[in-house]
Amino acid sequence: MAGKAIIFSAPSGSGKTTIVRHLLATNPSLGFSISASTRDKRGRTEQHGKDYYFLSPEEFKKKIDEDAFIEWEEVYAGNFYGTLKSEIDRIWSEGHDVIFDVDVKGGLNLKKYFGDKALAIFVKVPSLEVLKARLNDRGTESQESLSRRLFKANFEMSFQDKFDVVLVNETLEHSLAEAQSLYDNFKNT
Repeated sequence: MAGKAIIFSAPSGSGKTTIVRHLLATNPSLGFSISASTRDKRGRTEQHGKDYYFLSPEEFKKKIDEDAFIEWEEVYAGNFYGTLKSEIDRIWSEGHDVIFDVDVKGGLNLKKYFGDKALAIFVKVPSLEVLKARLNDRGTESQESLSRRLFKANFEMSFQDKFDVVLVNETLEHSLAEAQSLYDNFKNT
């Protein structure tokens, strides 16, 4: 393996994407692993090949059959997510460490795959009430999807001790500084 991997996992709405984007903006040594997904784009801001590789369920299943994924999962009913082997090859060939923004199960699978070459960080909020408020603030959740995400978040919290580090995202400024420190220490080991 050519580089290192830093994995950020969290229940939806915990702030992992904000942390990952900050690290990418301030660390030219990092390359973002774009996940593949069968879910619809959120609003008009998400772009194919930048935020996700948006695939049809048929395209996704074909890639499974071709063994194109390091890991994949049906995260929500009918919504598949996965990490393409070609993404890691692309990033490492550019001489970068790879950074992941993935769900909890994906993060654990990536940690198992990369072993000591990876640092797996679980991002969590101080409480489920805070998480509910953050998800509501997005303005993208129906009552049904909010309930589903909160139920799943409660379940995902039970896996936090399987990660190398738990980062409590109470205040963004502190979380960004802690994430940077974790990366700095890891890349220099």
